[in-house]
Amino acid sequence: MITQPDDALLNDYEQAFAELFKAPVYELTQAQKEALLLPLLLRLHTLHVERSDHYRRLFHHFSTATSLTEFPFLAVRLFKQFALKSVADDDVFRVLQSSGTTAQVPARVFLDKATSARQSKALVKIMQQFIGKQRLPMLIIDSPAIMKKGAFSARAAGIQGMAFFGRQPVYALNDDMSLNLEAVTAFARQHQQGPVLLFGFTFMVWLHFVKALQQAEVSVSLPQGVLIHSGGWKKLTDQQVDNATFKRALQQTCGLTRVHNFYGMAEQVGSVFVECEAGHLHAPLLADVVIRDPYTLAPLPQGQTGLIQVLSAIPSSYPGHSILTEDKGRVLGTDDCPCGRKGRYFEVHGRLPKTEVRGCSDTGVTP
Repeated sequence: MITQPDDALLNDYEQAFAELFKAPVYELTQAQKEALLLPLLLRLHTLHVERSDHYRRLFHHFSTATSLTEFPFLAVRLFKQFALKSVADDDVFRVLQSSGTTAQVPARVFLDKATSARQSKALVKIMQQFIGKQRLPMLIIDSPAIMKKGAFSARAAGIQGMAFFGRQPVYALNDDMSLNLEAVTAFARQHQQGPVLLFGFTFMVWLHFVKALQQAEVSVSLPQGVLIHSGGWKKLTDQQVDNATFKRALQQTCGLTRVHNFYGMAEQVGSVFVECEAGHLHAPLLADVVIRDPYTLAPLPQGQTGLIQVLSAIPSSYPGHSILTEDKGRVLGTDDCPCGRKGRYFEVHGRLPKTEVRGCSDTGVTP
């Protein structure tokens, strides 16, 4: 039963978030981080029970958890089926839409200004661990047309978020998604002696940038560049392109040796899981992962492959703090990655085959 006034719940959460945010991103051990993260997630749970009718119908019976593995979750597909929000319509600052195929309904994520600000702060805190604090000349491997579309897509949100780390942005692609070779070679000539930032979505980097350079038999020199990319590997694995092949081709075509993939989703913007120098995805301070058996949904031990549950301390405007994805993966280790970063590190194995996933959202309760 909720006894605190609504504003008191939000203020309590915001104070706890601010306190956790002061801690270093990757220096706490898993036990230290979980001791701080779990109470914050429980505050978010209480807040969403109070503010979201859909969430309350599903999880009003849940009261507490003693570990992250006990924390309830929403199936990610519910964000495509329902308007899941914990703020009044007048407080919605932006509606973020995931990318979807023609046959799919995109997920909708309702942001208020406070949640959007937390997302931006978290992204900065995480990415500075890999890029540094200096804003770098930026090559965006996309078309400028993506920022002009009416709906604010996940691609546009990703570009906007990463643009904070760049300056003098140059788009590598034309509006028809062909390579703007003139712009790319001019960028490389101007910045080949200094650090630069490249950003794009994985399949676009490969198909419209790397392959286009190869077909044009052109290479550019960006030896001090760092590429940040994301967006899934399915289209690449269908072409038998793995992470090692991807990185090798970028070194051959651009001289890039610093390439970092990250795992994230529109439903949890800000709390990204970035690939370290050892090739492992790391859970940052404000987020974590649990791996669950796809049939029983029981938590699986380290090393076993199952469905990825992602937890984030960021969203208060919608109940996206604990989501069961349809991605497969496994935890590789805890507190002992060769890169020196603490906490859980893991790998993603791709999407679950197209079957229905039983989850806490599939309880027979209609939101």
